[in-house]
This record gives sequence, structure tokens and C-alpha cells, in this order.
Amino acid sequence: MVSLVEAVKESIVQFLTQTGWLEWCGVFTGILCVWLAAKNNIFNWPIALVSVLIYIFIFYESKLYADMGLQFYFLVMNAYGWYFWNKNSGHTKAQTPVSKITRKEIILSVIGIAFFTLTLGFILRENTDAAFPYIDSFCTACSLIAQIFLARKVLENWLIWIFVDIIYVGVYVSKDLYATAIMYALYVYIAWIGYREWKKNLTETL
Repeated sequence: MVSLVEAVKESIVQFLTQTGWLEWCGVFTGILCVWLAAKNNIFNWPIALVSVLIYIFIFYESKLYADMGLQFYFLVMNAYGWYFWNKNSGHTKAQTPVSKITRKEIILSVIGIAFFTLTLGFILRENTDAAFPYIDSFCTACSLIAQIFLARKVLENWLIWIFVDIIYVGVYVSKDLYATAIMYALYVYIAWIGYREWKKNLTETL
């Protein structure tokens, strides 16, 4: 029992000491922007921009190059999402209606994810020291699609995020990014809340 307690204490100390202030800032802004998005609050976008800039540096240091590249894409999509939501918004609540994914969007998404994963995974495997080239590329591809659907207020974006965030938790634990792993575990919960909130909003507008 004593050894177990000591092991837990050692794990907690390791978690706190190995997590730098920059990662904590990324965690805080990341959780906040996703929570606001789940609550349909337009202020999620400027906070998301801050979080993205932080994680560009974090992922570069961790050799997660596909994830780092994804952050540059997020910069553009966050700016677009801010514009798209703002077109018909009030001061804090976006009024652009929630929509459901179409069959065409599903087919194109599957094709795009498969192509992107295989292509980028091969490039990273052959030309870089990427930690998990194909897993990293697959998660990146799913995130690309999910972010487009989030910006366009497509309900099913939250289901994609739930799926990919579960994978990300394992990836970040393996890279000793413990605070980021916890953040992504919270993302799973917040994404589920977002799905329920948006589904309710969609039902009310029908």
C-alpha cells in the first residue's frame, strides 16, 4: 500500500514538473475555446487563435509535425469561422443556424481522410523523424474535416471530434504531454455536450 501511494505521488509530481507554463496556457485557452463553441458562443474563435499559436511551438518541440502543420490550417479556419458566425450574430451568441451533414459531405470526407492519411503519412515516414506518422496524419485529416464542419455549424462535427480526441489522448500520453492529454480527455466530454446542445438547437429551428 505504501509503495502504491508513493508511486501515485511520484506520478503527480512528474506530471506537474514536466508540464511547462506554455503547455498550461495552451490547455487553458484550448479548453475555454471548445467550451464556448459547445455553448454556441462566438468568442470561442479569438480564444482559439491564441491556443493555436501556442500549440504550434509545443507540437514542434514534440516532433508531431502533422499536428503542428494542422495549427496553421486552424489559424485560417478560426478566422473564417469567426467571420461566418459573425455574419448573423449578436454580441455574444451566434445565430447562424445549425445544419446536418449531407450524404455527399460524408462520402467526400471519407475519401479525403483516406487520401490525406496515406499521402502525408508516407511523406512524414520517409522524410522526417515524426513519432507516429500515420496515426498523426489520420488524426490531422479527421481534424481538418471536423474544423470545416465546426466553422460551417454542421452538427456532426462534434462526433468527429469525440472520435479523434480519444485517439489524441493516447498519442499525447505516449509523448509525455500529460496536461495536453487531460485537455483532450476533457474535449471528449465537452464535444458530447456540444453535440447535445447543437442537436437541441437544430430541433428547435426545424
